[in-house]
Amino acid sequence: MIDTTESFGARLRHAMDTRGPLCVGIDPHASLLSAWGLNDDIHGLETFTRTVVDALAGHVAVVKPQSAFFERFGSRGIAVLEQAVVDLRDAGALVVMDAKRGDIGSTMAAYAETFLRKDSPLFSDALTVSPYLGYGSLKPAVDLARESGAGLFVLALTSNPEGAEVQRAVREDGRTIGATMLRHLADENAGETPMGSFGAVVGATLGDLSSFDLDINGPLLAPGIGAQGATPADLPGVFGTALRNVVPNVSRGVLKHGPDAAALREAAARYADEVRAAVSGA
Repeated sequence: MIDTTESFGARLRHAMDTRGPLCVGIDPHASLLSAWGLNDDIHGLETFTRTVVDALAGHVAVVKPQSAFFERFGSRGIAVLEQAVVDLRDAGALVVMDAKRGDIGSTMAAYAETFLRKDSPLFSDALTVSPYLGYGSLKPAVDLARESGAGLFVLALTSNPEGAEVQRAVREDGRTIGATMLRHLADENAGETPMGSFGAVVGATLGDLSSFDLDINGPLLAPGIGAQGATPADLPGVFGTALRNVVPNVSRGVLKHGPDAAALREAAARYADEVRAAVSGA
């Protein structure tokens, strides 16, 4: 079991340095279950999840379950997710729950308690959150994450094309919304070592981001490697001086190699090695 007396940022830095800077998603959507020869039902979900957890939990730094693909099966799907979270963390992998929650007041507090309270069945090392009801709406999650030794990944510059209409919109002060979110996160992480616990989601497919200050002293979760078209070799050009804190996320690029456990591990190891090479060569 992971010791949460250390901050999430410290645990993540250690995991990246020892296991490699890679996050692998668990995205059991119907087409992937079918590709594995599984039915799109609770039994297929359980088999898929168990296979991925057994193959990768002891080897990769971070695993990111996509909550929606479990929620669609109701309470039985949530039970599979709960067990996966426990087993992943018992094996030393950090769990980033990809739930993208965002609301105000007591509702945001309830979302935070679901994923960031230490005695919750779904307690995760970090949670993805949406700040587009205003960054201040995330305060219950920020506060509970600090209390629990957990972290957040805030949607800042996402890889989906639609995101630009909000994230690249310019405020009255001349700063874009995405840049504003990055600034808030830099403030949260100020003075933290080896890095802060409040990260941003920044797409690896976005090309040159030199107009944004990505040096937030916190982790940058970078979706888009693999099936979405980006490669580890693209990372230096996207992230520049913030490269060392990038956590590239690969889902289908690894999961397509299942259900063979050895093939899943080999695929994850290849990506981790490619990311190490990209970071060290920058």
